[in-house]
Amino acid sequence: MSELTLFLIRMAFLAILWIFVLSAISVIRSDMFGARVPETARNGAPAPSRKAKATKTKAPRKPRRGAPTHLIVVEGENAGVRAELADAPLLIGRGSDAAIKLDDDYVSTRHARVAASGDEWFVEDLGSTNGTYVGPVRITQPTTIGPGVQVRVGKTILELRK
Repeated sequence: MSELTLFLIRMAFLAILWIFVLSAISVIRSDMFGARVPETARNGAPAPSRKAKATKTKAPRKPRRGAPTHLIVVEGENAGVRAELADAPLLIGRGSDAAIKLDDDYVSTRHARVAASGDEWFVEDLGSTNGTYVGPVRITQPTTIGPGVQVRVGKTILELRK
């Protein structure tokens, strides 16, 4: 092989190596520090969206009788931590923007989300590394949950409660 060919192969290899190193640093940085918070959210209340400006504000809907009212951590380091379902959708993870912030090494920064659709509640995995489980089953799409159904995120177990 000519000297020029070997030089070009070496440079291509170094470029690919540096791309890999920089992407690994980016992933580690985002996992350690979480998502960036917009400037408007840091200084106080978030700026209202166009949709919110155009529509009239509705009074908060009273949950029907027997419906769950909060999501609570029942097992894990953060046992007892709870979030009101009136604030749904609820983000679960290690990030500072999570409604339920977990100190669990097996939980991603933005691990899962609990949201409502009508009178039903759903849990959705947000592309986490270790997955989200409803009972013993790992979920890959939004899955319906009800009161008492255990949702496992890392080593932490959560439930909907009344």
